[in-house]
Amino acid sequence: MSTAEDSAEASGQEQRPEKKRHWAVSFLIELVVIVVMAVVISFIIKTFLLRAFYIPSESMQPTLEVDDRIVVNLLAPGVMDIQRGDVVVFEDTRSWWGSPEPQTSSVQEALIFIGLAPDTSSHYVVKRVIGLEGDEVECCDDDGRILVNGEPIDEPYLFPGMEPSTSSFDVTVPEGHVWLLGDNRSASADSRSHADEPDQGAVPEEDIIGRTLSIVWPVDRWGGGGTERDPFDTVPEPQ
Repeated sequence: MSTAEDSAEASGQEQRPEKKRHWAVSFLIELVVIVVMAVVISFIIKTFLLRAFYIPSESMQPTLEVDDRIVVNLLAPGVMDIQRGDVVVFEDTRSWWGSPEPQTSSVQEALIFIGLAPDTSSHYVVKRVIGLEGDEVECCDDDGRILVNGEPIDEPYLFPGMEPSTSSFDVTVPEGHVWLLGDNRSASADSRSHADEPDQGAVPEEDIIGRTLSIVWPVDRWGGGGTERDPFDTVPEPQ
């Protein structure tokens, strides 16, 4: 008799419907999962693929304007090569171009860390690659153009009316380095500022964070990152 009662009780327990989770609880759980996944994905992208930066100065006008937000391809250099004419972001490891660090809140710092806000750190600098390792870069020919390995360069990206350079130089880019200039030459402290130092103002390739891929803000300036390789097509390889 007790066996039959036990079976009936067990059957009743099996048939008893499970208590459903409240819809609000389910929604919150799903929301948390989505947010965590978004943060993780953003951090991975920011670390290995793409990274956002903020343009604080006039040195790359008109290609990049003050307050532009840009996305940088972290695969170059490395998986992809850096070439003459590329616009790159590099870390100023020698404090050559240091400026006061902008004020940021803890929330901004957190968003920058996970890749949801552009990096505003002053020790990141954006310039254009003019010379690769072994290249001779000099200023200037009779028409005022910069020469790379003896080939004069017509630079369509320069600030309108701007001379390629008002200072003379003749440098050979060391191995594993690049030589960089801003597009707004009169407002750019670039490799020319250190041409008389041992490495002749060149920046180590290992300091390069990546090549600019696109302007993403403001909306009316959406477009490419400013790379212009065509002017360097006829440059011969260094001797």
